[in-house]
Amino acid sequence: MTKTSFAPSDIRGIIPPLVTPFDADEEVDEAALRQQVRYMLGQGVHGFVPGGSTGEGFTFSREDLCRVVAVTAEEVNGRVPVIPGIIVNSTREAIARARSLAQFAPAALQITPAHYIFKTDDDSMVQHYREIHEAVGIPILIYNVVPWNYLSPQLLQRVMREVPGVIGVKQSAGDLKLLADLIADARPQERILSGIDSLLYPAFALGVHGVISQLLAAVPGPAVELWNLVQAGDHVAARGLHERMLRLWNAIYSDNRVAVTKYTLSLQGVPVGRPRRPLLAPTPGQQAAVRKHIGALLPAEQLARES
Repeated sequence: MTKTSFAPSDIRGIIPPLVTPFDADEEVDEAALRQQVRYMLGQGVHGFVPGGSTGEGFTFSREDLCRVVAVTAEEVNGRVPVIPGIIVNSTREAIARARSLAQFAPAALQITPAHYIFKTDDDSMVQHYREIHEAVGIPILIYNVVPWNYLSPQLLQRVMREVPGVIGVKQSAGDLKLLADLIADARPQERILSGIDSLLYPAFALGVHGVISQLLAAVPGPAVELWNLVQAGDHVAARGLHERMLRLWNAIYSDNRVAVTKYTLSLQGVPVGRPRRPLLAPTPGQQAAVRKHIGALLPAEQLARES
């Protein structure tokens, strides 16, 4: 098995979940994906998650996932960690997808709990992640996002302590106390990342190791700037930037926010198409709201390439 050259400590900072460009037939548009990766690298991001929720990984076949990860890894060429997403409903399929991704030497895998209708008990959840890691040996980030199979801080800590290959958590609910508890109790080798778009500044100030969230895919440059401001201790400037980013997120946030995120990225000269059906394209009102607020975050010349 090809091993990653990245340590868990390298998983940090601004890690956008890539949107997946599709052509008119809803097939992966490889050239547009490469353009997106190059753009984000130029904005200074610290890693990528292909195949996550923002990337419509819930619609992917195994072949889709491998193609998107292969293109991303080739374009990145070892410069930053690549953390593919696995969003499936069984341990068996998670293992199959993880095995198919091993050839790309991912830094880690971002894996949801099984999430269709039923909630598993704590022992089953520990075993789920144990079996995946034992099968492939790739580090795992738990993607704690599924409302009806939500993992408590106590269970998350148990999984990380009983399954050494589980190196951390992406916490995606808007509960700062839960996030603070995870940060406070994390061991030095564990990675606690936030996925809460509306609370980027508070999460950074609390000391998360990094963030994987949809707003990063929409405006990667301002996200990197916000991270750098907090790391430098400039909290006044950071709060001001956070407020401007929040206004844009409020314009993006909706049931079709993947589509609105794609539109926001297209305003920066990075065309990525529309989502796979049945997700809806952005409405004229949503487009107008994004245009209203993005100008407070990006210079006019960066938006002059609207596609």
